This record gives sequence, structure tokens and C-alpha cells, in this order.
Amino acid sequence: MLDLNSMQAPAFKRILLKLSGEALAADQGFGVETNRIHEIAAELADVHKLGVQIAIVVGGGNFFRGVAQQAKDMDRVSADHMGMLATVINALALQDALEKQHVYTRVQSAIEMNQVAEPFIRRRAIRHLEKGRVVIFAGGTGNPYFSTDTAASLRAMEIKADAILKATKVDGIYDADPMKVKDAKKFADISYMDVLKLGLKVMDSTAISLCKDNNLPIIVFNLNGHGNIRRVVMGERIGSMVSA
Repeated sequence: MLDLNSMQAPAFKRILLKLSGEALAADQGFGVETNRIHEIAAELADVHKLGVQIAIVVGGGNFFRGVAQQAKDMDRVSADHMGMLATVINALALQDALEKQHVYTRVQSAIEMNQVAEPFIRRRAIRHLEKGRVVIFAGGTGNPYFSTDTAASLRAMEIKADAILKATKVDGIYDADPMKVKDAKKFADISYMDVLKLGLKVMDSTAISLCKDNNLPIIVFNLNGHGNIRRVVMGERIGSMVSA
């Protein structure tokens, strides 16, 4: 039987996937849940087989978040540095899971730690992608006061990605939290300006402004639906799209 999906070309040639640290923790809420990280890696391996170049930015919220309650009595710079180191732990865990799927993966860190990861070098990252390797960007932007959302936008511009895919636990962008508000309205399409005006918690305002200035689309979708990363990459309209 002919598989129509195999004949159809992916909608994006190069993507940047933004994963939260919480996605790796799954239901346990803290640390890395082994089964979940292997499920995510298997889905990414499936997308990789389509010939799509994949870069990933992963958060660190499953270990430490600079703006969280646990950091409230800390110096913000120290807390942010701790959060950046948490992203490195997640990047290494994801690299291990991807390589178990036989996908060559490189971790590049914005904070130099040569025994653990390559330093972030833009041209080298692009070369890895062209050679079919997955590149995971760790350590945020390397600067305090910037979130991993901003790091994702920045890295996406630097590698000239076609889109940012933001994987979340809800199926798109709503005008209120759908977990709390029963009749929250979902946006299939929304402009950067409306996201900023309405103060929607898609990504922080720095990240949204960066994408707006460089006209980079953001697709927000539910990571927990099996095969959703592939669906987005193939151009299926799931989730919500932020564009001009």
C-alpha cells in the first residue's frame, strides 16, 4: 500500500524545537522521567528520518528556575546561572536518549564547559545540521535575565530556522488558561502584536519581539499528543500559529 505521507515533503526544512524542562519530568514533576524522554527521542528520530534538520533548546524548570519560588531569596544572577546549568543536565539527558535512537547529536553550551559540551559556535552548529546531526543548545543565552524562550528565538535566528516549534502541555494559544477557564477561546492564528497586546503567556515579550522583528513564525502545539511533532513538520494545522 502506498504511504501518502512518505511522498509528501515536510513543510519545514530546518526547525528549532523549544522544549520545557517540565516536559522531560512528565508526571513526576522533578528531574528526568526515563520513559518520557525516550518517547520524545523516538518521535524526534521519526521526524529526523524525513530529512528535517532539527535544533533543540530545552529549559531547566524540572531542576531549577531562576524566577521560581525556590529562588526568591537568591541573587537573581546566581539563580539564573543555576537555571542555565539545569538546562545542560537536560541537554545531556536528551542527547543520550537520541543517540540510543541512532541519531547523531551534539550539545552546544553558551557557558563554556569543554569536558561536557561544545561551546556554541554558530557556523559549527549550522554545519552539524547540514550533516544531519541534531544540535541541542544548552545554557540559555549565557546571560542572566534572559529566559530559555529568548534563547530559543535567538538561536533560531542564528541558524536561520524556518520556524520555532514550541511544545507545551496545551493544544495551542488561548485567551485564558484553559486548565482554569472552561470557555477559554483558542486562537488558530494570531499576530505577534496581539500576543504582546493581550499579554498572552506564549513566550516572554523579548522572545516574541525578536521573532516579530525577524518575521519568524512560532507554532505552539501539544507535545503530549503522540506524533504531533511530525504532524506540525508535515504542515498539518494543529495548535496555534503566531506570525505577522
